[in-house]
Amino acid sequence: MASCEEVSHVGFHEDGLAALAWVERYLESVRERPVLARVKPGGLRAALPARAPEQAEPFADLLRDLEELVLPAVTHWQHPRFFAYFATTGSEPGILAELLTAALNNVGILWRTSPALQELEEVTTAWLADLLGLPQGWHGQLEQGASIATLAALAAAREARPGHRVVACSEHAHSSVDKACRLLGLEVRKTPADGRFRLRPDALDLDGCCAVVATVGTTSSTSVDPVPAVADACAEKGVWLHVDAAYAGSAMVCPEFRWAFDGVERADSLVVNPHKWLSTPQGCSALWTRRPDELRAAFSLVPEYLRAPDAVVSHSEYGPELGRTFRALKLWAVLRCCGRAGLQARIRESVRQAALFEQWVRDDPGWELCAPRPFSVVCFRRNGSDAANEALLGRVNATGKIFISHTRLAGRYVLRLAAGNARTTEADVRQAWDVLREAAPRV
Repeated sequence: MASCEEVSHVGFHEDGLAALAWVERYLESVRERPVLARVKPGGLRAALPARAPEQAEPFADLLRDLEELVLPAVTHWQHPRFFAYFATTGSEPGILAELLTAALNNVGILWRTSPALQELEEVTTAWLADLLGLPQGWHGQLEQGASIATLAALAAAREARPGHRVVACSEHAHSSVDKACRLLGLEVRKTPADGRFRLRPDALDLDGCCAVVATVGTTSSTSVDPVPAVADACAEKGVWLHVDAAYAGSAMVCPEFRWAFDGVERADSLVVNPHKWLSTPQGCSALWTRRPDELRAAFSLVPEYLRAPDAVVSHSEYGPELGRTFRALKLWAVLRCCGRAGLQARIRESVRQAALFEQWVRDDPGWELCAPRPFSVVCFRRNGSDAANEALLGRVNATGKIFISHTRLAGRYVLRLAAGNARTTEADVRQAWDVLREAAPRV
């Protein structure tokens, strides 16, 4: 009886070519598929066997079931008309780099367990910092997502200011701040926002605070908190400033958007997600800090069996993960294969598409804009009740032609269209507007 390794090795070349061909077909045909999965809860689970197979099965059977059973339960984030939340793109260089990462299967427990893993991470975060106009010399590391990066930053802030158990942020800050504080035993203090949904520095209460989280590109409206004023307040009180630029930070590759990073050089930590708007596959969040010693104080724990004579500090000492993955490889691939010019073109086209959609909404008297649009997300709604707008969202998403999401701003139900997928064309954005207008009278 052949082992799993023997079965895999025998057909690896043929199966690899088949998998690559499947990926190519998928990316070429994804725009023809319904964007949002059309299955009921439990549908895929019921279609699959209750137990793993006793004997090895050919990889071709897996590809068949992927196509016939799994894909109908997939919501297609690679779809050019995926306009919900924040649109993403797993680019071809990044996809291939994921294959290489899996082949190497490195585990970054220590520097010596994969010097390349750590040092390429240092190089790519420095490259990215330069592309975004950040100060030189900041310590950079890659995490799974902004939630983990924010958790790490707030843990360091707690360590740096013992006895201070409050984190202040805008009422529009991401929920990852609340979750991190729950895990760290910290209190969240929400600060009111102004009419443009930005944190109000005059309402910032820093009593008992160890940290403030300012957001550059809030999740609901992509508003930009006044970082310089917040930095002034933090400096006066000795409070850690963490800047969440998970979405909008990528736009800083374009000089015309650098206004949004005014004051960021004074932050103690900053997070930007290349997997949101820089063509990098999911699972690549960049965290920088100018105070790495505090991160190390919060997380360094090296048991005897991991002690080594190497004169280098391992990245595992700066965050919650011990077994770090080789995330830098896919970011390295994207930065090299796209270049500064390619990344800038991607950002500018997304913003252009959003501006077009915004103008169409502005010009139609039956619709209204609900927030300023600094980047590539348009907040809007149909004239009418919250219930009617909620029904409209359900109707347009049910068509399978587009997928948009919603939020609440100033107490009202608001629709969101987020441009950002590299495969999205102006025709796709126009189709979204047509679908919305066609569905609106029926609600």
